Amino acid sequence: MKKNITFFLIITHFSAFAQIPADYEKLFPNSLINNELGFNKDRLNSIESGFQELISKEQIPGAVALVVRNGKVVYEKAFGISDPKTNRAYKIDDIFRIASMSKAITSTAAMILYEQGKFNLDDPISKWIPAFKNMTVLSSYNAKDTTYTTIPAVKPITVRQLFTHSSGLSYGRISGDLRFHAISAKAGITELYTTDKVSLAENINKLASIPLVSQPGEKYNYAMGLDVLGYLIELWSGQKFDVFLKENLFQPLGMKDACFYLPEAKTDRLVPVLKPAATGKGWEKYTGTYYDADYPVKGAKTWFSGGAGLSCTARDYALFLQMLLNNGSANGKRVLSPYSVFLLTAANQTPDLTPTDKSEQFNSLGFGVITSLGEERGNGFKGRFSWGGYFNTNYWADPKTGTIMVLLKQTRFAPDGGSANLFTRWITSAME
Repeated sequence: MKKNITFFLIITHFSAFAQIPADYEKLFPNSLINNELGFNKDRLNSIESGFQELISKEQIPGAVALVVRNGKVVYEKAFGISDPKTNRAYKIDDIFRIASMSKAITSTAAMILYEQGKFNLDDPISKWIPAFKNMTVLSSYNAKDTTYTTIPAVKPITVRQLFTHSSGLSYGRISGDLRFHAISAKAGITELYTTDKVSLAENINKLASIPLVSQPGEKYNYAMGLDVLGYLIELWSGQKFDVFLKENLFQPLGMKDACFYLPEAKTDRLVPVLKPAATGKGWEKYTGTYYDADYPVKGAKTWFSGGAGLSCTARDYALFLQMLLNNGSANGKRVLSPYSVFLLTAANQTPDLTPTDKSEQFNSLGFGVITSLGEERGNGFKGRFSWGGYFNTNYWADPKTGTIMVLLKQTRFAPDGGSANLFTRWITSAME
């Protein structure tokens, strides 16, 4: 998920915003008519032909691209058809399921409570969720009847490990580990999108009932830790998770379309998830039932996944990332201290698992961060932080150049053609 970039933004440091305006244009003024932001216009203009080629080859159905620098829009376009049945074109204010791009938002929300003294990073999570006491680790597994044996966990899961995917928890189906696919399904655990009536408390306690894939702190394993963190935010704050995000991040930052569930008036802006058509030509709506793509608009609307549940526009996510590049300040208000932003975006939280002299990236509390070796291997400047999403969304933010890049699509099983890396290359090649 980290390497598929599907919607792109570029933003640099600038002074704190004024009070939250009613429209995005005041947050990101249009600067398409001048060269003051250090881009070659001819090269920027050539991006369109690159996307059109990807679309004509049916590698992607379309995309939305936004480039912002010094707080000003220098490139913003939508490409392709978002709904082949109605021939509806992509629009720049379309709303996307950002899936695991939710994780950074959840991590940031938790740090707000960290600053309030609600928890320490190395506190055991069983302090607030007793079901996580006396955890076990999978020892053996019988594929014929899904029975298994376990050994005791030698250490408790800590809050820090939830941030960094080192808790020993796992995803089920997403992980690709058939053992945990079966164990998770048997326990009735919800991983991603669902229209069923599921609560955070119910789901996280089910997660605590199954064994870990490894001892806490010993391995990186992509997991539901950020869903657990979302539940802890409820316990620490005394608010529902969606309410906490709205009051402490979305409204202060001006993220006017960010939410878990869309109101009726906005559902027509939600981009359908597409997959290659069964006929072998064109695209059709993805109708997978395990991860219900109708999640943001239908059903019980009770499940708030901190790891994968949010939807928003490109500019919404840009505002979030801009706050981080501003060292925690936005709209004339301080959301986080500079040091907390450092922990989220730059501090190596897993030095024993990803030593900086041997790895191309490491994990901060909220992101994968490029190392010196990663910079030398062509991944971007050292310190660039990023993540991605299940339905082909991604972004990166580069503090060295003050640049944020995000590319958003909504696909499953698309050939793609390396659009993420291509878009990154097109934008960086246009920078003077």
